[in-house]
This record gives sequence, C-alpha cells and structure tokens, in this order.
Amino acid sequence: MIYIEENPEGVQSADIIVGIPSYNEAPLISYPTEMASKGLIQFFGDKNSVIINCDNNSSDGTGEAFMNVRTEVPKIYISTPPDVRGKGNNLKNLFQKSCELGAKAIVVVDADLRSITPRWIKNLGEPLFEDFGFVAPIYVRHKCDGTITNNIAYPLIRSVYGRRVRQPIGGDFGFCGELAEIYLKSDIWSMAVSQFGIDIWMTTIAMTYYKPICQSFMGRPKVHKAKDPGESLGPMFSQVLGTIFDMMIRYDYFWKEVRWSKPTAIFGFGLGEVEEPPPVTVNLERLYDKFERGFEIYDSSWKQILSPNVHRKLREVKALTLSNFEFPAKLWAEILVDFAVGYKKNVIDREELLDSLVPLYYGRTASYVIETGPMTIQQAEELIEDQCIIFERHKPYLINKWFE
Repeated sequence: MIYIEENPEGVQSADIIVGIPSYNEAPLISYPTEMASKGLIQFFGDKNSVIINCDNNSSDGTGEAFMNVRTEVPKIYISTPPDVRGKGNNLKNLFQKSCELGAKAIVVVDADLRSITPRWIKNLGEPLFEDFGFVAPIYVRHKCDGTITNNIAYPLIRSVYGRRVRQPIGGDFGFCGELAEIYLKSDIWSMAVSQFGIDIWMTTIAMTYYKPICQSFMGRPKVHKAKDPGESLGPMFSQVLGTIFDMMIRYDYFWKEVRWSKPTAIFGFGLGEVEEPPPVTVNLERLYDKFERGFEIYDSSWKQILSPNVHRKLREVKALTLSNFEFPAKLWAEILVDFAVGYKKNVIDREELLDSLVPLYYGRTASYVIETGPMTIQQAEELIEDQCIIFERHKPYLINKWFE
C-alpha cells in the first residue's frame, strides 16, 4: 500500500526497526524520534537499525518534522495515500517495509509520547533477540487512564485466550520479523482493524499463533494525550470491541479449550516504581448521566441482546442514585458475554449493538471511578486483578452460550 517513501540514506536492510505511526503529530513526533535514535545507538549499536515514520499523509508537516530531527540512525518516511487513514493502515505499511528490509525485531511507539526514554527501546526490543515473538508494555498509568483496557480489553482477552497481557492495546510494543510476515499475509483485515482495532488484533494473533509473549517494564509512567473517559469516545470504542468480537468468532476453536489464564513472562524490573503518573480528570456526573440516558435510547436493543436475568439486574443498577451507585464486575462480565454472543449471532445490527454498549461502559466506568477513588494505584491494580478472576469464572457461561 505504501504511497510515498522517502529513504534518503538508501537503507536496504535492517536488523531492528523502530516504527512511529502518526497522523498530524508534527508538534510531538520529534521527541520520540530522538529517544528512539538514542536507544538504538546505546543498546543496539552492533545492529543495523532504522527509524520509520508510518504516516497518514499528514497535512501539518509531520513528515518534515520527523525527517528534520537530527539522529545518528537513518530514517525512512512512508505514507498511505491521501484518502487512506488509520493506525492499522500505517502499521500495514510497516509490516510490508519490515519484511522488505528483513528485520528480526520491530518496535512500535506512539508519536505523542512524552515519557519515552532510550531504555524503552531496549525493553521492547531486547526480548525479540532472546526468542520472544511479541513484547507488550507494562507501565504505571493513572487508575483512570486506559479504562477501556482496565474494564474490557484486559479482563476479556485474559479470560478468553488464557494469557495475562496487562496492556493488550498499549500502543507501544515489539514483534519479531516472523510475526510481521504473518500480520502482512493475514486475511483477517476489517475496516476496524485498519483503524484503532489494530493493537488488539496484533496481540490476539500473537496468542493464537503460539508465539512466545513477554511483558516488559517501561521504567516510568506513560505520559501522552490522556482523556477523560467520559468524553466522546469517537470510533475507537467500537473499532476495538468489534475487533475483539470478530477475533473471538475466528478463533473460537482455539479458546474453547481454555479454562484459566497463565502468567506471561516479565522482562525487567518495575516493582520499585515510585514516579507518579499525571492526573486524569474524570467528570463522574457526566458518566452517570450518559449511562442513564442510554436506557431511553437502547433499552429495547438490550432486551434482545441480554438474557432476561442480566437485563433485570441491569434495571436494578439503574435504580441507584449516583451517591450509592454500584455496577458490579460480575454483572459487567455477564453483559460482555451476552454482547459477544449477540454480535456473533447477529441478534441486531452489529453497528447498533456496539453503539448500545457505550452507555453500559460509561456506567461500569463510573462505578470503577467511585470504587477506586480512595485507592492507591497498587490497590486499584489489585481490584482490576480481582475483576479478571470474576471474568475467568464466567468462562463456562461464555462457552455454554457461544456454542449452544
């Protein structure tokens, strides 16, 4: 798909690549580019390396900003055609270029990262030279940052596929050259995957192809453009959830035998982390109001998607005021199972089904914010782990409904 390519130093091969996907990130891309170069020189100085900006034909000068950064490592700029957007499309270009260059290791970092250090490149890249196929990040995040990960992606992927990957949509990761070829040739490529569904798609394929997976401590909190979880989700929510459900359909032969999760190897050390992540402001009233309004719009859809008992329990949650609001993790797990099964069986239009899940996500997030309010980050992590166990205990519920 590569539309534009600038390769001023004529790079023909590489052992390790750092890819930076972007769209209109001119003010921010210079810093991760500098850190990537320093990391490659410091930790992979004996390897042929290159930094690749995979762009969406940005109109703000992202490509120029990237190419103008002074680096010791050569750089390549590649772009999708002017009318093609999406992080997934950017990464598809990266898969293609990685295969052309014969890279053994590919590291990807977000273009808006403000917390990246050279060591991030080491932590995401080094395991790939030690026979790991996929590297996911572990970083300290504010307890209200990444609520889609905390309440959906992590517990659902863990319970379905049986692998504990704390940040399955972390945005920063590493993968081997063999996986790049598998990704490039995959026939599972939807509109959602071409956009924000790409991270969970990559993580899931690594699991289902039995690639050795590890998690790597990044050494400091992730600092990027964090958002209030109650703000407009845009298309990201439906793209991530739709991809999760699509992959569940494709790989049900794989996960139907999985009962409990297994730990994933951890690279590096992070237990002594003391640096606090930046705060995330949450408008709790807005979350609660959006949950409440969802009943006016989607209750008829929910009656078709949810089992009668689950719908009844949801109505009980609706009766709670914000001052005593609680959306139990057990009910949330049952709802996500019912939605996954409803998606598979096309009980209603799939786009409407995904849209109707958003207010319920807001309700569960409001409950999570209330419950974790007085907690430390570590205590919130323990709560998330407890939620994962609840999800795993609901695996028989999923299997019975999915294959009935």
